[in-house]
Amino acid sequence: MESTSTPIIQIENLRFQYSETDLPAIEDLNLEIARGSFVAVLGRNGSGKSTLARLLNGILLPTAGRVLVNGMDTANEATLLDVRRTIGMVFQNPDNQIVASVVEDDVAFAPENLGVPPAEIRRRVDEALRCVGMYEFRMHAPHLLSGGQKQRVAIAGVLAMQPECIVLDEPTAMLDPIGRREVLAAVEQLRQELGMTVVLITHHMEECVRADRLVVMSEGRLAADGTPEAVFSQVEQMHALGLTVPETTELLYGLNRNGFHLPLTALSIERCADAIADALNHAMKDA
Repeated sequence: MESTSTPIIQIENLRFQYSETDLPAIEDLNLEIARGSFVAVLGRNGSGKSTLARLLNGILLPTAGRVLVNGMDTANEATLLDVRRTIGMVFQNPDNQIVASVVEDDVAFAPENLGVPPAEIRRRVDEALRCVGMYEFRMHAPHLLSGGQKQRVAIAGVLAMQPECIVLDEPTAMLDPIGRREVLAAVEQLRQELGMTVVLITHHMEECVRADRLVVMSEGRLAADGTPEAVFSQVEQMHALGLTVPETTELLYGLNRNGFHLPLTALSIERCADAIADALNHAMKDA
């Protein structure tokens, strides 16, 4: 069994380009992802983040460097199936992952193909659907569900394979605000209840706030890496990369430019409000 201290993913001097005439989509990337962590990967369109997602479980193979999953090289055909059992993928469009006409049959599809015994499949399907809040819809037709519900079914289908890590490649890109909240709540539950390693690829900065770690990519390279509080507090750097920061951080940054001394690490609305209230109370006492 792998040591809990061993990174589940190790990326070493990674380079990838789609063809010899293209500029590299990923260039000289070194990164480790700790087991059980929640890592958000943020970047503009074309930054290389979705290419990175596909490199993590061998959908794409490195042009140079390597990606190790539990010590297994994704470029090694002999262990590729084990890599893909370890890293479950959820993509932007849930319709591309739904293959059956009944929700529970769709969730059962992958474990059936892995040769899992029927009784164990039944247990996994029920557990996965409960985890994403879709158990009551188990006999429904997927095409009648909302976008957020379909994406949660797609996540359940990956969970039924019992991967150690789930990579979500812009899973809310095609969803309305309600659907986005549903999917993000399901992702949060995966981390809290299952202790699963989660890698969330996104270009929505507000989806990164609850992550343990925020990795920012720009033009195929690592541009920033740290806690969301530490990364988002670098407001000018984020702006220079063409990215925004949470509205709370933007508000605090604007107030600081007008003479306040507020912590840019107060990302939540509650913490932001408390920081402003404390500053005003101190100002009134000093007056």
